[in-house]
Amino acid sequence: MSLIDRIEVNVSIWRERVARLMKEHGDFVIANVTVEQIFSGIRGVPIQVSDISYVDPAKGIRYRGYSINETISLLPKLTGTVYPLSGGLYYFLMGNELPTLEKALEIEDEWKARSKVPDYVFRVIDSFPENGSTMAMFSAAVLSMSSDSKFAKSYQELLIKSDYWKMTLEDSLDLTARTPQICAYIYNKKYRNNQQIEPDLSLDYAANFAHMIGKGDDPQYADMMRLFILLHADHENANVSAHTAHLVGSALSDVYLSCSAGLNGLAGPLHGLANQECFNWLVKLYDYFGGVPTKEQTEEYIHKTLDEGKVIPGYGHAVLRCIDPRFEAERVFAQKHFPDDEYFRTAMVVFETAPDILKATGKVKNQWPNVDAMNGVLQHHYGITESDYYTVLFGLSRMLGFTCHVVWARAVGKPIERPKALTTRSLEAMISEDIESISELKTKKAETSG
Repeated sequence: MSLIDRIEVNVSIWRERVARLMKEHGDFVIANVTVEQIFSGIRGVPIQVSDISYVDPAKGIRYRGYSINETISLLPKLTGTVYPLSGGLYYFLMGNELPTLEKALEIEDEWKARSKVPDYVFRVIDSFPENGSTMAMFSAAVLSMSSDSKFAKSYQELLIKSDYWKMTLEDSLDLTARTPQICAYIYNKKYRNNQQIEPDLSLDYAANFAHMIGKGDDPQYADMMRLFILLHADHENANVSAHTAHLVGSALSDVYLSCSAGLNGLAGPLHGLANQECFNWLVKLYDYFGGVPTKEQTEEYIHKTLDEGKVIPGYGHAVLRCIDPRFEAERVFAQKHFPDDEYFRTAMVVFETAPDILKATGKVKNQWPNVDAMNGVLQHHYGITESDYYTVLFGLSRMLGFTCHVVWARAVGKPIERPKALTTRSLEAMISEDIESISELKTKKAETSG
């Protein structure tokens, strides 16, 4: 069964489930929003349904109900490799079924057939100045491909609504197929004196990316990228980047417009750019003491950072209340392959030290490391030393999740998203009325009891 056939089977089931929930339980109250939540970015308020992935606060991200470790274990791998094919991961996320190796390779082959990047995309990247942001290049490159959108063309030709998802899937396969070369082109333009390397279509998705940035002779880096892509592919549909892609897509903007917008959200320092800041902080710690610090020195530096009113990058999470299993997966990889790497050793001293200090402050809900705390260590060890590129690698991976969510939003007929805004005065009036109502109720009770 092909991917589109597999989705077709699921679509009717999900449409029926959604319709039943709307019809029979449409007035069921999920959450009452407080003033504090409104003014703190709607933090923790349920605003989306995400069956592709879900962040369990106590156990971490789950892909289609499976934990990270289960996903790594169950998805198909090439002989001689440790981590799953990205094509199998995409089939799994999009098709809601654990694929065979044959199905995983079908997606890999589909990507290869669609992987040619139009020349105008490279011209867009080349138009940026030498000091241009790599994420801006990435976003602009994706945005430019909107002119190729099969969905947009079909929509103009009066595509029926129930088939919106099919043409969106076509765009999604095209976009994800082209993304590795686009990201590699940006890397080579900015950091390798524009020494571009042509794709090698005999390689799988992750290995071909490694090849195109000059790491083709290092199978270990290719396997690390298979892991990296898997760990960063999705993280619910309510974080800044994924929700932005969904929000733009809800207006029936094509996948290129939607995903470009998602990348712009990912580029912010409070989101995807955090992995860059985490590694830079780790380097400053290392340099401050002239080498791998002791626990005592690390404690001193952590307190210094906190006293300056700053956070410890890579520690804490908006949803998780446990050690991020993605951090654990990367830690296991590093421990196996380069336990003596000095930045890895530094990261481990921080891991042994920071949680207790953060917990003792009484100000954090989660003192444990998230995946950002280890991302840069892995990439730096293999020679990707340019930390301002790390968010592009994040975006390369997250493109899988973005596109899956946009396709499924179309498949189940999610409407345009349009929440309601209030004024400060209206909030004050509502609170005042509520206080008066409570006061009146207390007065009546007092009179009754009297």
